[in-house]
Amino acid sequence: MCGITGWTDWSRDLGEQRSILERMTRTLAPRGPDAEGLWLSRHALLGHRRLAIIDLENGAQPMLAEAGGRVALTYSGEVYNFRELRAELETLGQVFRTRSDTEVVLRAYLQWGAASFARLRGIYGFALWDEREQSLWLVRDRFGVKPLYYYPTAGGVLFASEPKAIFANPEANPVLDASGIAELFALTTAPTPGHGLYKGLRQVRPGQALRFDRNGVRELVYWALRAERHEEGAEDSAERAGQLLREAVAEQLVADVPLGSLLSGGLDSSAISAFAVAALDGDARRLPTFSVDFPGEGRGFVPTPWQSSWDEPYAQLAANFLGTPHRTVLVAPEEVLEQDEAVLQARDLPGWGELDASLYLLFRQVREHTTVALSGESADEVFGGYPFFHDPSALAYDGFPWLAGKSGPWQLLRREVAERVAAPEYIRARYREALAEVPRLDGEDAAQRRQREVAYLALSRWLPAMLERKDRMSMAVGLEVRVPFCDHRLVEYVWNLPWALKSVAGESKSLLRRALRGHLPQAILERRKSGFPANPDPRYLALLRERVGRLLDDGRSPLFELVDAGRVRQALEQGTPLPSPRASASPTAGLAYLLNLDRWLTRHGVDISL
Repeated sequence: MCGITGWTDWSRDLGEQRSILERMTRTLAPRGPDAEGLWLSRHALLGHRRLAIIDLENGAQPMLAEAGGRVALTYSGEVYNFRELRAELETLGQVFRTRSDTEVVLRAYLQWGAASFARLRGIYGFALWDEREQSLWLVRDRFGVKPLYYYPTAGGVLFASEPKAIFANPEANPVLDASGIAELFALTTAPTPGHGLYKGLRQVRPGQALRFDRNGVRELVYWALRAERHEEGAEDSAERAGQLLREAVAEQLVADVPLGSLLSGGLDSSAISAFAVAALDGDARRLPTFSVDFPGEGRGFVPTPWQSSWDEPYAQLAANFLGTPHRTVLVAPEEVLEQDEAVLQARDLPGWGELDASLYLLFRQVREHTTVALSGESADEVFGGYPFFHDPSALAYDGFPWLAGKSGPWQLLRREVAERVAAPEYIRARYREALAEVPRLDGEDAAQRRQREVAYLALSRWLPAMLERKDRMSMAVGLEVRVPFCDHRLVEYVWNLPWALKSVAGESKSLLRRALRGHLPQAILERRKSGFPANPDPRYLALLRERVGRLLDDGRSPLFELVDAGRVRQALEQGTPLPSPRASASPTAGLAYLLNLDRWLTRHGVDISL
């Protein structure tokens, strides 16, 4: 995994702009601590920071090829089927100089052009500059596991893995307008695909490739979900889903560096770890596993709909059953607050407070032992594990189901800002856009049609925010996290299963549980959904309240250009939780988010334009 950036401009010679390219590339150093590469031409500049995973000696980038004209690639990601693609390309006459998947991406483009994108299986965001056509391709993987932002300019386009690289260029300015405020305060759980939050900043959408040239930009959707009829019964469907997951896990073990697995003791991470051990010929010693916990959580744990049980006993049970060498990372409340700056720098944008910091601390310790880690992320979106899949009121709600009955930070906006942003109308418009995208299948009854909609919303709106969080926190410490549940063959198959096969008698993820029988202890097979743990320590809440109080007393924060300070102070005095930016409410989430917004507006020099 790596960090990429670049600049194209067809109206002028960029050959003298090396210092700006260096500045842009340098911002991505945490994503690629092993090497830096630059490539310059008249109308295109490419930068690269490398985290070496495959072919450590020869995979330097940007990578070039001659084909009647020069083609240059700056690439972040992993293509898991690169060996089979390489074998096919060699039979077609392509000659390779390295063992890297990077060169396979480059030579696949030389052989098949834009048709090559759909042949790639993996997680990636990359840019191809084609001197022959004076064109730039920006390509992102099917689920947006790897980020890719772009910022159109008068003469071309800036692009990067993270916004910070784009804003290191004087052509771009960090400005927050009304739609950005709506995204921050109304859609924090599931931002609009393609929206970059800042004015003028966009993201390449998952499964999409964009071609830029002198005449503008052309969009290519090379992958999208399709609605198809499913005929197999419960046992065959479970067996097929399990086989697809086993294949995805085995395929994603390819690496020339140490590899491990995140293991919370939940069904999803346990499944990934179990199949990884099996793919390693049962040698569990080759798969170190990791979990996160808080001092004293077992004593202070209180179940919620989003976190049903304490992780640590289950993590130990799974590790003992599989035989993996296991480490538990303990996170103290003081440590969480000490990571504010590191987390904000990694995010570029306001994040999820303690959940980000805890994940960052976990990944920082994981990185001391491995360079690649497998994760159970996205199983809940694929197999229907979240509470909103099963809550009748959420399913009946005419809006994003995770927002049913929920408040949001937009309710804290100052009156004049709220009128300009119009958050409820903004949410409804984005919801209608999302529904219009859902592929339909003739003959489905209303209940099945709604479950298909909710599954699509979870995959296309909810999941990208979860993946972005995981990418930013892991790449900030130079750790590559892989997500086998995002294998598109698995997702395509499970998405088209009738809901009655995915959830039997109201049991969440019953199809996945059936597929895992015999692979995990019964206690883990029966464990209910339990999300990433929130900090239960009352000291953490007290520290947050103290910091927000100081912010209010000072009164100079640009945050209060947006937020009504009186409402915040009233909630603080009454001990009322502030609206959470996440679907899962907690006493600390709203406080942490306000502090995060304050630091972001102040430290990143964001201009507010309404």
